[in-house]
Amino acid sequence: MSAMDRQLGFLNATALNMANMLGAGPFITISTLMSALGGPQSMLGWAIAVLIAIPDGMVWSELGAALPGSGGTFRYVREGFGRETWGRLMAFLFLAQLLISGPLEIASGYIGFARYLDYLLPGILSGGVLTWKGAVAVIGLGLLNIALLYRPIRGIGRLLVALWIGVLLTVGTVLVNGALHFDARTAFDFPPGAFQFSWGFLLGLGAATRTGLYDFLGYYDICYLGDEVRDPGRTIPRSVLTSLVVVALIYVGINLSINGVIPWRQFVPEDQHPEAAYIASAFIERLHGPTAARIFTVMVLWTCVGSVVALLLGYSRIPYAAARDGVFFVTFGRLHPRLGFPHLGLLLIGLLAIAGSFLSFGTVLDTLIALRILVQFVAQIAAVILLRRNRPDLTRPYRIWLYPLPLVVALLGWLFVFVTSPLKVIGFSLTALLTGVLAYGVWSWRTGRWPFGRPHGESGEAPSAIQP
Repeated sequence: MSAMDRQLGFLNATALNMANMLGAGPFITISTLMSALGGPQSMLGWAIAVLIAIPDGMVWSELGAALPGSGGTFRYVREGFGRETWGRLMAFLFLAQLLISGPLEIASGYIGFARYLDYLLPGILSGGVLTWKGAVAVIGLGLLNIALLYRPIRGIGRLLVALWIGVLLTVGTVLVNGALHFDARTAFDFPPGAFQFSWGFLLGLGAATRTGLYDFLGYYDICYLGDEVRDPGRTIPRSVLTSLVVVALIYVGINLSINGVIPWRQFVPEDQHPEAAYIASAFIERLHGPTAARIFTVMVLWTCVGSVVALLLGYSRIPYAAARDGVFFVTFGRLHPRLGFPHLGLLLIGLLAIAGSFLSFGTVLDTLIALRILVQFVAQIAAVILLRRNRPDLTRPYRIWLYPLPLVVALLGWLFVFVTSPLKVIGFSLTALLTGVLAYGVWSWRTGRWPFGRPHGESGEAPSAIQP
């Protein structure tokens, strides 16, 4: 089988994005967010995250509608920067960081699952670290995730909707209880000097913004599955922007709900309060007792499953797209002979994600955000500009509103997040980027490709894929 079925419509696409965004994120990061600045003023960072995510969603929408193939960013930067010149380098660098950041994002969902499972079955964590029981649980969830997606896309579309419904029920439970028991004095109990500007405040604001952006990650997940989307020129922009707006409103409600019931000083800083790891369960327990909290915790675990399923589905298609374009091992460009999906990419990303779940949540969050900023989010902004200049005749079913203002806002926002990241994370990201450039140089030199040989478009040679 050489082509994938276009089975995902607007409902499936929106369910995919929202299940990704509303998984473990809002239930495991509230304490992380509040700890960034030591109080409700941390919500300012979350607001900045919204101002970055919405214009960035417009970038994804224009690129996804104009270039609706599998691979998402891989395809966008390659076409934007030139398929056989700079675009080949950028696609290679994106793939290299994706093999780290993609599994880490999925791993964050496994970590969130373990935190809430520890509420039901104490002993999963010890001092915030997985015990042997926790390791078994995480590995089991990772293998289950792979098994759920090891099937044709038609059945997965229905699975996504079912998971999405469970996610909405969980979120709705928090929102209703928050509205009924909200106390504004508790929610907006600012500490003295909450908004006193300093370098420490700026770094804390960056940390809060990073946490907010982590919560939003996934609004673009459907872009990775462009070959499996019906009417992608309409479906992709509508699902991306709808997911962003709806989830932004939901996140406001979730944060206010929990902060309006539980005083923030009872879970900040998070490393000194064990209940911070499962704050949503503590919220329900405070209102309705332990039995209701246990039932609700099962619902949170369901949302975690929905998130990791959506993430693994999207990222599993990127090695396939890269292999088809000659920038990854050729074996990964083959579909399952009977089921017709990229099964090797699924196995690769799925197993790497299981390994990443043994890292701390803070390390995972900071690293996966920083790694992506330069070679994904900033690179895509440049790709939009280059495509508009070099390919004005390209069909664009969606065009960025108020262009180029959203590009400027998104660019400044992403750069702010990068420079306020921990120095060790910035160093790791730049080292990984330099290592990728050197690896690309060695590969291109050995295969006689650009910049050491003429681009494929000039020489007429077949693409030089990496051989297994």
